[in-house]
Amino acid sequence: MPPHPLPPSEQQFVTHLLAQMTLEEKIGQMTQPEKNSVKAGDVTRLALGSVLSGGGGNPDPNTPASWRAMVSTFQDEALATRLKIPLIYGVDAVHGHNNVVGATVYPHNIGLGATRDADLVRRIGRATALEVAATDVRWSFAPAVSIPQDLRWGRSYEGYSQDPGLVSELATALIDGYRGDGWRSPTSVLPSVKHYVADAATTWGTSRRVDRTALNSDRTLATAQMGQSTVELLDLGAWQIDQGNAEIDEETLRAVHLPPYRAAIEAGALNVMASYSSWQGLKLHAHRYLLTDILKGELGFEGFVVSDWEGIDQIHPGDYARCVVDAINAGIDMVMVPFDYERFIACLQAAVHAGRVSTERIDDAVRRILSAKVALGLFEHPHTDQDLLNLVGSAPHRELAREAVAKSLVLLRHEGEVLPLDPRGPAVLVAGPDADDIGAQCGGWTISWMGGRGPTTPGTTILEGLRAVAGAERVHYCPDGRTEQCFPVAVVVVAEDPYAEGMGDRERLTLSPEQLALLKRVRERCERLVVVLVSGRPLVVTPHLPEWDALVAAWLPGTEGQGVAEVLFGQRPFTGRLPFDWPRTHAGLRRGGDERPLFRLGDGLVPAGGLVVG
Repeated sequence: MPPHPLPPSEQQFVTHLLAQMTLEEKIGQMTQPEKNSVKAGDVTRLALGSVLSGGGGNPDPNTPASWRAMVSTFQDEALATRLKIPLIYGVDAVHGHNNVVGATVYPHNIGLGATRDADLVRRIGRATALEVAATDVRWSFAPAVSIPQDLRWGRSYEGYSQDPGLVSELATALIDGYRGDGWRSPTSVLPSVKHYVADAATTWGTSRRVDRTALNSDRTLATAQMGQSTVELLDLGAWQIDQGNAEIDEETLRAVHLPPYRAAIEAGALNVMASYSSWQGLKLHAHRYLLTDILKGELGFEGFVVSDWEGIDQIHPGDYARCVVDAINAGIDMVMVPFDYERFIACLQAAVHAGRVSTERIDDAVRRILSAKVALGLFEHPHTDQDLLNLVGSAPHRELAREAVAKSLVLLRHEGEVLPLDPRGPAVLVAGPDADDIGAQCGGWTISWMGGRGPTTPGTTILEGLRAVAGAERVHYCPDGRTEQCFPVAVVVVAEDPYAEGMGDRERLTLSPEQLALLKRVRERCERLVVVLVSGRPLVVTPHLPEWDALVAAWLPGTEGQGVAEVLFGQRPFTGRLPFDWPRTHAGLRRGGDERPLFRLGDGLVPAGGLVVG
């Protein structure tokens, strides 16, 4: 069983502090609103324990300095409370400090899984922690330790792999990077291991997140800015599996989905986030057996459990007071409200006074929260060093991201020794608007919740990287592929539209008709065709492979597209290996069927001789 995160003297400090707190102050510590909902002075008035920025919950202007000023203001309010308990601010820094314009954005987890490089992930964790801490934030809602079983799931790219052992290895490496020199270091960042548990094992069609009969957009979904209407997205499969029901047995849950949590706790994790999903019909936010008996009891977890965004509201829709009672009694310690925090506080106070939630359960929750804050050294150093701002988007961090991009690329088809390209050879045709689109290559959870196309944040597109490596005169860019000139080699970049969570659930995973038409046009103007696929998951491409000389899975590489160019031109080798099975047809999108994958987990080619490395 993991040791207690605090030495005896600090445990006594927490006990003494807890004894001084009123019920109102304790419940304040259990409350986490979103920053846009918090009225000035309420952190002090209500002794709120945490504030978060949701995806896109950014200051105006969105700069590192503005972020720091915003977070510091909330912290100063917390320090003005009677007991001066510091606040812990949370953000979704899931692939770098990705909400901040100018921060380094690393490949999403699926790409890092393709690297199989734990030391690389540790270094990314350390660099991310420094950029997060620079803005006075000390809590990141990462890593996701999901084991995706159905590629139609819109969060597939948040999973490192379908191999539990690899997920455990990379997640603990990220946690080590977040810790740095120790949790008490002022540049450590608290990881949130999520989403507990089996969030990636849900069954297609079991999601109840959206009422398809009413299509009334709630306050959260109203902020999801997508290129298509809600009706169009639902027709494509949105909200069919995310937040659904995992119908697996307990043996499978323990063998496949629980091991990364055990590994994370042994690595010192002090926070776990509950899943929106259900297991065998019961919402995880109300699952006392999994949250309290297994996580806190069997696994010995001494940290605190936070709910997901409005996660408790789904337990009993329409009966919020009952939601609060069941969630807290099940083992939720802090509630990501995120909007009407005074309603939550009032409901929990009433529940305690009525005896529906015990004071012992409240004290246990608050002790866990305070212990994490003490372990992070927030009482001694509530603010970080302002000089850290110089590290946000710094050259060393961007070089680290380029290394990660290069190591994440997986070569899946290679005919005729087309790769590596010769930077001193004839001009190369580059086609596809996605070749010159930072937003497309970053994907969801970038500046906004859903991400978006275009120059959303500074970085280097794949096209810019190709020009930097080979020279602009050797790279002929034709976005739509319409050219009268013929080329020995063409590189076409095609990408999924950015998405996040259930908005990205898709019944079919294929290239669009427009992308296929682009590829057909370019195929007619080149001798050899290299396809670079930018996506959050494998797509079904089997019918089209015979027309392509090379296929490169580039995943969602982030801001440093030059990493792609360096591998295509041979400055770095292909070393990536598939973290997921690659389906042959749509029948293979969910694991466990009879269909043999087109490519298997662990597969990857190297140009010299086309040898399989997996």
